[in-house]
Amino acid sequence: MSEVQNAAPLLRVNDLHVYYGAIHAIKGISLEVHENEIVTLIGANGAGKSTTLNTIAGLLKPRQGTVELHGAVLNGLGASKIVPKGLSLCPEGRRIFQQMTVKENLEMGAYSRDPAEIPASLDEMFQRFPRLKERERQIAGTLSGGEQQMLAMARALMSRPKLLMLDEPSMGLAPILVEQIFDIITELHQSGVTILLVEQNAQMALAVADRAYVMETGVITMQGPAQELLHNDAVQKAYLGS
Repeated sequence: MSEVQNAAPLLRVNDLHVYYGAIHAIKGISLEVHENEIVTLIGANGAGKSTTLNTIAGLLKPRQGTVELHGAVLNGLGASKIVPKGLSLCPEGRRIFQQMTVKENLEMGAYSRDPAEIPASLDEMFQRFPRLKERERQIAGTLSGGEQQMLAMARALMSRPKLLMLDEPSMGLAPILVEQIFDIITELHQSGVTILLVEQNAQMALAVADRAYVMETGVITMQGPAQELLHNDAVQKAYLGS
């Protein structure tokens, strides 16, 4: 981990301020994600976690601060320009295209790539998510919640991101499906995907992550190795029900 930390970060967010009208939602946060890490952002509902990811992804504009990917500033670029640079968001609530087939959803995830490369990527996703292969021609809106989450993750991976951001991947899923989703996150990490994870299930998130940041009302209040935060008394009381 020390070698990873000595390298320049893949993602650097510096002094980020985001407003919704007069509401100051993100108040000067800074964070880093290095290559081959899983970094998780935990906190209560309304802490600003999803706002942070949406701002990094170009869906919201910061009033102040910078977002850099591999040293290149992303500020001012829309989401459609950020995806080809290597950053992909799997959004909260999945946001799949309900009326399209599984395969069509996956193809939409690769809109920024050379069409000649897409068949190989489809094969890769179907190997990684066999359930999706079985339902390749099925209308996405008819999938189960767990299958829709797999589809949303696979669609985000179709752009071949350097950094995959996952926003609440376990939301609304039964416990056995939550375990499956976290197994997939671990497998993705082992295959070399760098991940920034926002997750309500702090226990699971800290168990798979390398490092973690704790957010409260738009401010980062703690950060450190995930295992240290997992055993931190204040974190346990606030987020782990201990």
